[in-house]
Amino acid sequence: MSHPDPGYRPEQGPRPPWGAQPPWGAPQPGNQPQWGAQPQPGNQPPWGAPQPGTQPQWGAQPQPGNQPPWGAPQPGPQPQWGAQPQWGAPQHPGQPWGTQIDPRWPAGGPPPYGQPRYVAPPKPGIVPLRPLFFGEIMDGAFQTVRRNAKTMFGSALIVQAITGALSGVAALGMLGMAQPPVGGFTSQAQANSYLGPLFSTVAAFMGVSLLAMALASILQGIMAIPVARSALNRPTGFKQMWSLARSRLWPLAGFAFLLIAGSLLLFGVVFLLAAMILAGLGPAGVLLLFPLVLGIAAVVVWIYTKLLVAPAAITVEELGVFAGLRRSWTLTHRNWWRIFGIMLLVSVMVSFIGQIIQIPLGLASGGINSVFAPHAGASQVTTTEIVLAVVSMVVGVLVSAVGFAFQTSVAALLYMDLRMRRDGLDLELLRLLETGEDPDGVPGRRRMRQAGAQPWPPNTAQGSPQG
Repeated sequence: MSHPDPGYRPEQGPRPPWGAQPPWGAPQPGNQPQWGAQPQPGNQPPWGAPQPGTQPQWGAQPQPGNQPPWGAPQPGPQPQWGAQPQWGAPQHPGQPWGTQIDPRWPAGGPPPYGQPRYVAPPKPGIVPLRPLFFGEIMDGAFQTVRRNAKTMFGSALIVQAITGALSGVAALGMLGMAQPPVGGFTSQAQANSYLGPLFSTVAAFMGVSLLAMALASILQGIMAIPVARSALNRPTGFKQMWSLARSRLWPLAGFAFLLIAGSLLLFGVVFLLAAMILAGLGPAGVLLLFPLVLGIAAVVVWIYTKLLVAPAAITVEELGVFAGLRRSWTLTHRNWWRIFGIMLLVSVMVSFIGQIIQIPLGLASGGINSVFAPHAGASQVTTTEIVLAVVSMVVGVLVSAVGFAFQTSVAALLYMDLRMRRDGLDLELLRLLETGEDPDGVPGRRRMRQAGAQPWPPNTAQGSPQG
C-alpha cells in the first residue's frame, strides 16, 4: 500500500505527474505566502525573485537592471584582488590601482599629493652640491685640509715660516734695546740713541705685518684651487696646485699691492686725524678720538668682509684685479652678516686653540730660569729667553699654518656657497661630475671649452650633445 505524498493537499487540485514537478528547492508555482502567514490571492512573483521598487533586505538578491555578472569588478577605481594597499596608506590623486610605484618612495606607494619624494643632492667630495649650511662649511674645511694635507699645510707653513722668522728677528732686536733712563733724557743725542731703534723696531713690525697680509691674500687665492677640486673628490698635489695657479700670480700680487696701499693710506689718515685732534683739543681730544677710531675700525671690517672672496674669484674665475673686487662685492650682497659671523667664529676658534697650545710655553719661560738656574747671570738669562722665544716661534708657526689653512678653506667654501646661491655653480659641478670633463682643471672656471664641444645645457633645437 503506497503512502500519500506529504506535500500533496486535496485543496490544491489534482497532483501533477511526476515529471512535471519543479526541482528540489525551487519555488512552488502560485502565490507564495510570507513566513508564517497565509498566501494572499493575486499575481505574486516567483519565490526568491526581488521585490520591485524597494531596496532588498539584508541577504536578498539585488534589483534587476544593469548589474554586472557575479564576480565581475564593480565600476570605478576599485582595486584588483591582491592589489589592495595597506590600511591607511595614502592614495595618489588620479593614480589607478596596480600601476607602477615610484621607486624613490620607500613606503611602497606613490608620493603624496602628486609630488616626487625629496632626493638629497649628491656629495661626491667634501660638501653636497647645493647651497651649504654652517656645519657643512666647517666639516668641508676640515676634510679639505685632511685630504690635501701636504698641499695646504705645506704652502701655509712656508708663508708662516717667512713671516714668523721676520717677526722673530724684530722681536730679538727689541731684546737688545737699552732701557730708558730713570730720570729722563738729559740730551738730544741720548734721546735719539733710544728712540731711533724703537722707531725702527716698530717700522719693522709694521712691515712684517703688511708682508704677512700680502702673502696671506695671495695664498688664499691659490689655496682656493684644492678646495674647488675637493668638491668633486679630486685630490690636488703641491706641484699641481702651483701649476694651476701660475697664470693668476700677477693678478693676486696686484690685489695684494692694493691691499697694502689701502692699509697704509688708512693708517696715514688715522694718524693725521689723531694728531690734529690731540693738537687742537689736548687731552680732551681723547674723548673724541676713541669713537672715531671705533667707527673707522667698523668701516675696515665691513670692507674686509665685502672683499673676502676676491682672491678666490680672481683665481677660480680667472678675473683681473678690479673685476675680482667687483665680483666679490656682488657675491657678498645681502650676505654680509652671515659671512661676518662665520669668519668671526672661525677666527675666535683658531685663536683660542692657538692660545691654549702656547700657554705651556709661556709658563715654562717664567719657571725655567727660577728652577734650573736661580742664580744665573744676565747673559745666561738672555740666552734662555732667546731659546724659549725660538721654540715658541716654531710652535706658533706650526699652529698658525694649520689655522691659516683652515681659515682659507672656510673662505673658499663661502665663495663656492655664494656662487651656488647666485650662479647655479652646483649645476655646473653636477655636469662636470656626470661628464668627467676637465679632470685636471679647476671646477668653476669660465674658460671656453674645446672646439667642437657642445654647450651645456644643450639647446633643444639642436638635439642632445654628442659624445
